[in-house]
Amino acid sequence: MKLGAIVILNYNGEGMLKKFLPSVLAYSQSDIWVIDNASTDGSLSLLEEDFPSVQTILLKENFGYAGGYNWGLSQLEGNYQYYILLNSDVEVTLGWDRTLLNTASENPDFAALQPKILSYQNPDQFDYAGAGGGFLDSLGYPYCRGRIWDNVEKDSGQYNDSIEVDWASGACMLVKADLFHQLSGFDGYFFAHMEEIDLCWRMRNIGWKIGYCGEVSIFHVGGATLERSSPRKLFLNIRNSLSMIYKNEGRFLFMWIFVTKFCLEFMAAISFYLKGQRENALAIRKGYYEFLFKRSFAEDQVIKGKLKSYRKRNGPVNFLIFHTGILRKKTFQSL
Repeated sequence: MKLGAIVILNYNGEGMLKKFLPSVLAYSQSDIWVIDNASTDGSLSLLEEDFPSVQTILLKENFGYAGGYNWGLSQLEGNYQYYILLNSDVEVTLGWDRTLLNTASENPDFAALQPKILSYQNPDQFDYAGAGGGFLDSLGYPYCRGRIWDNVEKDSGQYNDSIEVDWASGACMLVKADLFHQLSGFDGYFFAHMEEIDLCWRMRNIGWKIGYCGEVSIFHVGGATLERSSPRKLFLNIRNSLSMIYKNEGRFLFMWIFVTKFCLEFMAAISFYLKGQRENALAIRKGYYEFLFKRSFAEDQVIKGKLKSYRKRNGPVNFLIFHTGILRKKTFQSL
């Protein structure tokens, strides 16, 4: 069994592959795989003609981020100790994969690990997706060292350390291969957005740790699939967040979180509506509707039955909205 493989999920990403795959080939020591979600552009021709050393797994339809990785990685099961899941819009640096794999090997209690993620467009700033390591507040809202809501910090070496975090970013995420399959991978219902946070939470619920390695830096374009302001992304985040919390928290605590989040997000929907952003308001409503009436709660109960209670929060804050909205704190270090 080999130590690790770099696995890139692609859907109509010919331009991204052409631009960023050369750095992955030049600076990596691991096997490189591309899982293709039934692309209709020239992605496969590009891979065959320009990158013949990259191995491919072809899927029959677009299963999204969660389903695409689940189906694709099932074909690699038993061949690698670790998978490094890498977005196609990422520029890597020399030796990045070997350092992550060595860090994981030296910390066998870590189930997943992410590097420092900087912005490709603004290399002196952290990237929105993952930044310097991810955390969750008491309502399940994700935030990062280096990024609180839309407030992004400049990188001055303040997060060059290696620490335990709550979740690792799907933009670049090393994960134990056997544990990924043991937990049935990502939740395919999510399709996209927050599935890596859910997986990390499930891992922590059975006693594993999630890590951040500031020794490695990568540069992420971000927003290549959906812009942060997209109503579609807002809908997925609302729906998936509720599903994630329902699966990973106890029943009574979930009800308290649900009511609190509903009040906060109902007010956000009203604000969107008054600003003329009707699509965003409808996205919030749709997120709650699909969670309540289209989610398989019986399936979630099976998942919940496999998890023990885990209430730890690594971050220094309980209620992110209070600290940022009332106390006006903008950075992780000020929390």
